[in-house]
This record gives sequence, C-alpha cells and structure tokens, in this order.
Amino acid sequence: MSADEILAVDARGVGKRFADPATRRQLAALDDVDVRVAHGALTALVGPDGAGKTTFLRLVAGLMRPDRGELSVLGLDVTRQPQAVQDRISYMPQRFGLYEDLSVQENLDLYADLHALPLPVRRERFARLLEMTDLERFTRRPAGKLSGGMKQKLGLACTLVRSPELLLLDEPTVGVDPLSRRELWEIVQRLVTQERLSVLLATSYMDEAERCAQVHVLHEGRVLASGSPAEIAAHARGLCHDAEPPPGQPPRLLQARLLDDDAAIVDAVPHGGRVHFILRGATGPAELGLPARTLRPVAEKLEDGFMVLLRARSGERPAEAARAMPEGSGAAAAGEDAPVIEVRDLVRRFGDFVAVDKTSFSVRRGEIFGLLGPNGAGKTTTFRMLCGLLPPSGGQARVAGLDLRSARAQARGRIGYVSQKFALYANLTVEENLRFFGGAYGLRGAALRQRMQAVLAQFDLRGHQAQPAGQLPGGVKQRLAMAVGLLHEPDILFLDEPTSGADPLARRGFWRRITALASAGTTVVVTTHFMEEAEYCDRIVIQDAGRLLALGTPEQVRRQAGETAQRRLDMEQAFIAIVERARAARDTTEPTP
Repeated sequence: MSADEILAVDARGVGKRFADPATRRQLAALDDVDVRVAHGALTALVGPDGAGKTTFLRLVAGLMRPDRGELSVLGLDVTRQPQAVQDRISYMPQRFGLYEDLSVQENLDLYADLHALPLPVRRERFARLLEMTDLERFTRRPAGKLSGGMKQKLGLACTLVRSPELLLLDEPTVGVDPLSRRELWEIVQRLVTQERLSVLLATSYMDEAERCAQVHVLHEGRVLASGSPAEIAAHARGLCHDAEPPPGQPPRLLQARLLDDDAAIVDAVPHGGRVHFILRGATGPAELGLPARTLRPVAEKLEDGFMVLLRARSGERPAEAARAMPEGSGAAAAGEDAPVIEVRDLVRRFGDFVAVDKTSFSVRRGEIFGLLGPNGAGKTTTFRMLCGLLPPSGGQARVAGLDLRSARAQARGRIGYVSQKFALYANLTVEENLRFFGGAYGLRGAALRQRMQAVLAQFDLRGHQAQPAGQLPGGVKQRLAMAVGLLHEPDILFLDEPTSGADPLARRGFWRRITALASAGTTVVVTTHFMEEAEYCDRIVIQDAGRLLALGTPEQVRRQAGETAQRRLDMEQAFIAIVERARAARDTTEPTP
C-alpha cells in the first residue's frame, strides 16, 4: 500500500472514559467514534463544549490511550507506538506553551532544540516560517509583548519547526481578531496546498469548518454526522430563510421572538441587518406572522446543518432560561435618558506608548454597545478604564454618573464584570462562589438568599450548586460567571470576550439572555472578536492603534465600509475593510523611520 493510500488518521469504534471527580462514576468522553482523515487535506471536528473534540486530538497525539477500538495514525498503531507517532506529527493545543520572557527567536530556538533539529535545517526552516508568519521584524521582541494574533502565529511556527506529516490544531483562532484569523488560515491553507500537509482541526467556528474537505460533527462523545461541508449543510436544505426586522428595531429583537417560537424555529441569528432562520420541517414561513415582503428563502450553510443536527439530538432550547428572566432585572430608573457612560478624549499611555488616543463616545441606558478592534488595538485598555480597573492618563470618563478619576471605587459598585478567562474560585462550589461574591457586593441575609435563588433560576444553575466551579463544563462556567456579575443588580454589565470558543448553540443561548437583560434596562458593554456578535449591538466602536475608526449602528458601520444595495457586506467584511483602509492611510502619512 502506498503512503497516499494510508489514511493520516483511521479511528474505528474508539472509546474513552474518565472518572467523574465528584461521583467517581465512569463517564464516556468518546463512545464508538469512527473518524477518517485523508492525507494532504483539511479535516474538521466540530461540536458543542464537552463533545469530545480535545479528547480525540489527545488520543491521536498519543498523549492518552483509548479504552477500546482501533486508532491508526500515519499507518502506525498509536496505542503501541505513541513515540513513533509523536516523532512524525505536531500538536498545537488550546493553550500553547510559549515562553513569554523569551524572544520570538529564542522560542523558535527552544522548540528546535527540543526536536534536535540540525543547525543547517533549522536556519532554512526558520527563514520560511518567519516569512510565512510575517514575524521577521519581531524576532527580538519578547513573546509576552506580542498581540494575541501574533502569539498564535508564533505558536504555529514553533509547532511547525520540524515539518510534520500531520498537524493537529485545537481551537487555533480562539481570541484572535478577524484579520489575524485570516492570516492564520492563509498559512494553514498554504501548507496544505504546497506541502500536502494533513491537518486535523477542532473548532467552534463554522466558517472555519467550511474551509475543510471533511467535517465530523460530535455531540456527547458520539459522531452525529460526517461528510463534506455541503453534505452537512444539506440537513437544512429548503428550511433556511431570512427576514427584515421592523423599521427602527435591532435584529436581535426579531431573533428573540423567533427563537421563542420553538415549535416553528430550529435556529435564528442576526446577519447583515436581517435575521437568518431555520424552519422546522412542517412549518411554512407564512405561519410566522411576518410580512411576506420581508421574507426570502436563502441557501443553507454548514452552520445551518450543524444546528439542525444538534437541536434534533439535544433538544436544547436557547431561549428557555431567558424567558424566565424578570422584567426590570438590573435596570436603572425608568425614563432615564442621560447617558450612563460618557467618554471624552480618553487617553491611556504606558510610558511613551499611547494605547488609547483621544477616544470619545457615549452609551445610553439599556443599550448593547460593542468595542471591536484587532488584537492590540486598545479596546481592552479602554474596557479596563471603563470598569475602573485602570486609571486614564487623560480625558474624561463617567460611568453610572460617577467620574472615574475621583470615584472609581464607587463606580465599580454600580457595574458587573465578566472576564474572558474564568476568574471565579475553582475549588469553591457554585453556591459558595455566589455567597462569597454576594458578600463582597454587600449583600447579606435574606437579600443575598433572594438574589442567589434568582440568578440560579435565570442562568440554569439549579442542580449544580454543590459542584466545584473548576469542574463545571465550559458553558456552565460561563453562566456562573454571568450570575456572579449580576448578583448585585448592576446598572451596567461589562463582558470581555464572553463567548470566546463557544459553539453556535451556546452563543445563541448566551445572547438570548443578554437581549432579555437589555430589554429590562441593563446597559451592556461587550468586547468581541466574533463579528456575528456585533450584529446584536445597538451601536459599535471599531478601534485600531488606539484610535477610533468607526462609531455607529451596525448598518452605519457597514455603509462606512462600502456596503450598497447592490453589494451587501457582513460585519466581518466591514470590519476588515475599515481597519485595512485606516492602516493603508496611516502607512502613507507616517514618516518612515
């Protein structure tokens, strides 16, 4: 048999079980999994949090042994020959081990040393990798000083120092902005096309899976479907439409109404100023009560087929918990028209470096406001100043009517904050975390008990109270973080990359809750790299190099990017166009050093 005829990965009936730390029961992470990965092609594993994607990659990498089934990698039995497999593959996990105090070049040298790469080989390999990742200018910069996108590119370069036959990528673009994500994918596709590298990728982003030749949909450790992106999308054929929201209404309100109609709708999501939705088979679009002129059939996508498969299997309803959220939760006084956030010429310097350069905007009560920008653009610095975590260097910022220069501590008492990384106490149970943070917010006795019961219901946490927070699945951790952030009924909720790495079903549930909060009067400020989420916002800001490039509704920003009636743009296209145009203008006006 020739090398081309041998599958890069051939898994047949693979199973893997782990002991539940709380109950000591054996739980199936993978159950009777069949996956084939062809040579010289991109193959994707997709599925919700806890589906078994990372476990499967770790089995392929020889880092764990399957409990049953057969697993062959590059023609080798990985159970019997794990080291022989590891000598021929490279694996980039979700948290790749860069050494942040070492420079870009020193990180590359370290990984070359670990793989005993000969000096003549490494010089040629380094030159190619640095050119491919556009890191030649930054070889002396410490890895810790790189932007998020540059760190991911360096991680990929370190993974590729020894020219593997099979590359395993676990969520390689989580937390990466659209421009950096595009660059990473150009690198990967170039390797597949030019070097016939075999790539097995786990991802939560369906647009990435659409680039692959083959897609395997996992759920609760089982394969729901396998096929080309078109074959997976075909599960939603003839069911996909979009609708125009009523004039003056953000698309998220129509999306919420459609999601609440669980008998008729499989899925709904804002897209390009309209709402893309999937009907259940027996339902016609005319039965939705929407004006016929606003409806139109559209072609199905991979994500549509994924959602049909997932909803049919899990039965989970993204809107269910949000329906239970009481009106007025977290709201300020009704009728308050004054901005709850006011920013005027805000500046933040770190030594000679200007991270935020004279940014101005305001946010109204009950508004969902998005802070967008590439990695290193200054949006996180802006976000931290508004949360009272970082003092401004200049300008003015008022939050909930309080000046952040003179009343940062008081302002923090009026806001809720959910960080990108899980920041609660992993060893405390859900109930203990709620009680601890409730006390930190000044809640005591009956008031604390009442709020704890309310957020346990609002965020579907009942049944998890006795579980240690560190042992919760990712989606439940996120709901717990939201519950803690809203315990004290803040006027403003700050969300930093809240759905980073979340699958489409989890994102729908999360945003259905946010829509309910905003409708009840809570102001929401969110940072995100996932441009679909900009469509949920009433208004957005796009920043780069510390400067404000765009401010307005999603429709206004798309028009600024060049959208016309004949040429429609989605938010990712608009974002890239605005940032690239600003960078080109900056390159032509700034003097050459």
